[in-house]
Amino acid sequence: MVLFKRKILNNGLRVLVHEDYSTPLAAINVAFDVGSRDEHPEKTGFAHLFEHLMFAGSLHVEDYDEPLQKAGGDNNAYTTNDYTTFYESLPAQNIETALWLESDRMLSLNVNKKSLEVQRKVVVEEFKETCLSEPYGDVWHHLSALMYEVHPYRWPVIGLVPVHIEKATLADVRQFYQQWYTPRNAVLSICGPVPAEEAFLLAEKWFGEIPAGPELPVRVYPKEPEQTAHRQKVVHAPNAPVPAVFLAFRMPGRLDPNFYPIDTITDVLAEGRSSRLYQRLMKEQQLFSQIDAYVTATTDPGMLVIEGRPSEGVSPEAALAAIWKELEDLKAVPLAARELEKIKKRFESSIVYSEVSIMNKAQNLGLFELLCGAEYMNEEVGFYLAITPQDVQKAAQTYLRPENAVSLIYLPA
Repeated sequence: MVLFKRKILNNGLRVLVHEDYSTPLAAINVAFDVGSRDEHPEKTGFAHLFEHLMFAGSLHVEDYDEPLQKAGGDNNAYTTNDYTTFYESLPAQNIETALWLESDRMLSLNVNKKSLEVQRKVVVEEFKETCLSEPYGDVWHHLSALMYEVHPYRWPVIGLVPVHIEKATLADVRQFYQQWYTPRNAVLSICGPVPAEEAFLLAEKWFGEIPAGPELPVRVYPKEPEQTAHRQKVVHAPNAPVPAVFLAFRMPGRLDPNFYPIDTITDVLAEGRSSRLYQRLMKEQQLFSQIDAYVTATTDPGMLVIEGRPSEGVSPEAALAAIWKELEDLKAVPLAARELEKIKKRFESSIVYSEVSIMNKAQNLGLFELLCGAEYMNEEVGFYLAITPQDVQKAAQTYLRPENAVSLIYLPA
């Protein structure tokens, strides 16, 4: 269990502090409630662009990395469909360096012609490198378009096409920054050997005078219509060294009670060498050289994805048929109590291990605070541990259906 204290500044910034005296380091995390789902369909990739622009300098900081490195720290950031987060780790006695840097770019980022042109080139090059040149790099473009028709999850985080970033105007980018990267739309998490009251004073010192920003719009995302038939796409990819198959199912959003048994199904299928897909399809039948299963864990209804590389001589159709057989077995017979208990033990171990890291705790506090309140991160463990074999079977029967699925096949061109 992660204990924390919360304070909301007058400008709306939520500050969460977890005291941890087992380490000399402190972790700072700033999570903004904006992701790719908040973009205009013809102006995608903006949230990811800001992941880069936020390091381009601000009112009092020309180079973001240099002062942090001098303070013995490091930093990074990532963007998702639902939120964007920036984080630093550094010796606790230098915590104000990180707070100063984060507050300065929240106050006044250098969104100018020069910084936009530099980061525009970086992002477009990243798009070409990771999506167009890498084998299977455009998988999320294809899967998202197959699964979603109206919801903004239908484009990937990096953006739909490079031209949206290439044509982004300075006015477009400034408006996006002023709308979303504000105190009232952010959560600041501080974890480490820092007394909570001291951390709150520091947060007030560095962030308290930043204007709250405009009122946040009421966000109503289009509800995806129910899927009634299986959808499939075959991609002939010149950079695909071997065939690959992807099978994805629409699943509930992060706060739906059915999320937890569906997430557990991915552990049954592909977590570790004792998992079903590894044991049966890779080891025994040798139909795959690689196979995995995971969930996207998005706020709105997301995807359970099974992906694999068929072994040489195994057709994609045969590979998909073998996966479907395993899913039918999962629907037909409840899990043995022992199999589920083993998965729960592994889950408990992973939770304990993750809570050793102050950075994991800082990021999870921010994520859950945006989701529905940071208290939820301590409650969620109980939801997983309460799952029964019948819960897993029912979830499999409800969601692992052909008419609720899309399949994607890559073939070397």
